[in-house]
Amino acid sequence: MIRRHYLPLVILLPLLFLLPAMVWMQPAAAVQAEAIIEANLRAEPSVEAGLVGSIRNGTRYPVIGRSEFFPWLLVADPISNQPLGWVYQDLVTVYGAVAQVAFSRQVIGAAALPSPSLAAVMPLATQPAVTTGAVSPSLTPSATAFAATSAVIGEVVGQVNVRYGPGIEFPRIGVENAGTMLEITAYHTQVPWVQVRYGTVAGGFGWVAIDLLQINGNIYSLPSIGQTVFDLPTLTPTPNAVNAVVALPGFASAPLSPEFQALGESLWSQVLAAGFEPETNRLGSLFLMDLQTGEALSFGDDIAYSGMSLSKINILVDFFRSIDRLPAAEEARQLANMMICSENTSSNALLSMIGGAPYDGAANVTAMLQELGLQEMYMIAPFLIDPRITPQPVVIPASIADQSRTNPDPFNQMSTRELGWVLANLYQCAADGSGALTTAFSGQITQSECQQMLYLMSRNQIGALVEVGVPEGIPVAHKHGWVDDTHGDAAIVFTPGGDYVLVTVLYNPTWLNFEVSFPLIEELSRTVYNYYNPSAPMPATRASNVPETCDLSNEEGATIIDALMRGAGTVPIR
Repeated sequence: MIRRHYLPLVILLPLLFLLPAMVWMQPAAAVQAEAIIEANLRAEPSVEAGLVGSIRNGTRYPVIGRSEFFPWLLVADPISNQPLGWVYQDLVTVYGAVAQVAFSRQVIGAAALPSPSLAAVMPLATQPAVTTGAVSPSLTPSATAFAATSAVIGEVVGQVNVRYGPGIEFPRIGVENAGTMLEITAYHTQVPWVQVRYGTVAGGFGWVAIDLLQINGNIYSLPSIGQTVFDLPTLTPTPNAVNAVVALPGFASAPLSPEFQALGESLWSQVLAAGFEPETNRLGSLFLMDLQTGEALSFGDDIAYSGMSLSKINILVDFFRSIDRLPAAEEARQLANMMICSENTSSNALLSMIGGAPYDGAANVTAMLQELGLQEMYMIAPFLIDPRITPQPVVIPASIADQSRTNPDPFNQMSTRELGWVLANLYQCAADGSGALTTAFSGQITQSECQQMLYLMSRNQIGALVEVGVPEGIPVAHKHGWVDDTHGDAAIVFTPGGDYVLVTVLYNPTWLNFEVSFPLIEELSRTVYNYYNPSAPMPATRASNVPETCDLSNEEGATIIDALMRGAGTVPIR
C-alpha cells in the first residue's frame, strides 16, 4: 500500500467542519512516538527520575534512543531533534521499528531542556488536569473504604490498559477510565509497573504502568515481585460485533450469506488491528449494504458521532425536497460548493434557501429525518459561527444513539447505520423511483432529482478515503467529513461486480491522526471492492493526487453547475 500523509489545511473552530483541502507533510522520521493521551517525560529511563515535562496526543516526536534494559524511549524535538526526555513506552503509540533505534543512557537535565519548536511539550507547572473518560462502575470503591484498610490506591489518569503481566507485551485483560480507583497490591522490582486487585480476571490481579496512576500511599511498603514469566490464563476473546442491520424504519432485512458475514468479520478485524477497539475510547463504526441483495451489516451502529460534513447529504436531500423545479444558477453553484468543496458558507446559504434562515433550515432538515422515522441524526444549527447569523435558542432532539462514547457535537449528529440507510434509499429512488424517500415525500422527491443528487456526489473527488480503495474510473458518490477527533466517509460505490453503500467513521479523543484514519478507511474500501470483484482485485490502494484547494470557477465547475441546472447528470446505476 502506498502511504500518503494527510493534514487538514484549515481548522476553523473545534467541532466545526473542515474544507477538503490537504497539504503534503514532509517525510517523517524513521521512528516516532505519539502520546496516547498524555505522557510524562523524565530525565532518565526510570519512574523515579525527575520530571522534565510532558507530551500530549496530536504531535509525533522522533525517537532518538531507547533503554537497553527497560521499555523507555528517548524522544526529541520534532524540529531541532534535540533530546526532550524519556517516556515510558506503554504511554505512547510508536510508529516505525523501535528495534532499529540505538541504545542510549543519556540523562536529561531540566535546566538544559530545549524549548520545543511545536510548543507541544508542557512545563510541569502548566499541565492541565486530565478529565477524559468516565469512571468505571465496576471497579470504583470509595477512597474512604480504601483508607479504612490502609491500602495503597492508584487513581487512573486518562485511560489505562490493565494487563496480565508487567509489560505491554502481556495480554490486555481490561480497560479503566479516568477516576477509577484501583487497589495496588505489589510493585515490580525491575520495571515501573504495579500489581492491582482486579476481580474480573482469573487469579484476581492485573498490572498497570505506574505513570498511568496517581498514587496515594507508599508502594514500597507493599510486597515486591521480581518474576518476569507469567503463565497466561485463558482469556476471553474480543466478541465479534458484526450484526445484520434490522433496526431501521421500513427496512426489509435480508439474511446475511456466510460470505457476506465473513466480509464483515474481515472488516471488523482490520478496525481492531488498527487499534480502534470498542472497549476503549478509540473506536469506530461501519455500515455496509449490498444494493442488489439488500444484505446489510454493521458494527458500532448504536454510537452517536459528530455529524461533520457527512450531514450535508441530508441538506442535499432536503433542498431537492423543498423545490419542485430544476436548481437555478446560484442554487446549483451553492450545491456544488457544499458537496464538492465542503464549503460551510454554502451549506448555510442552502439552509436559508430551505427554511428562510439558517436555523429554520436546520430545523427543516431535522423534521425531514424524523418524518422518515430516523432517531439518531439531526441538525439544529448552522455550520459556522457567523456574525451575520443571529444565534437562536435551540432544543436538542432526543436520540436513541449512545451519547457517552464520542463527545458528539450536540448541534449536529449522525450514526453510520442511519446515514447508510439514507444513501441506500437515495440509490433506490435514483434506480426506479421507489424506496422510503419517494414514499414519505410523494411528489416532493422524484427519481430525476435523486439521480442529480448522486451525480453531484460522484463529482466529489478528493483523491483519498473510499475513492482510492477502488480502481480509477469506478464511480463513487460520496461525502467526506472530519473534525479534530472524528473522521468519516459515506459512499455509494458503482462497480462491475455490484453496487454497495459503505459508511465508515473513526474516533479518537481530542485528535485523530489523519495518517492513521485515512489509510484504514482506504484499506476497508479496497477490501469491500475486492469482495465484489474477485476476478479483478486491487492489489493495493492506489496513489492519487490530493488537491490542495477546491475551486469550481473553472471549466469543470461550470460543467457540473450546468448539468445540475439542466437535470442532465447521470451515474451508472445497475
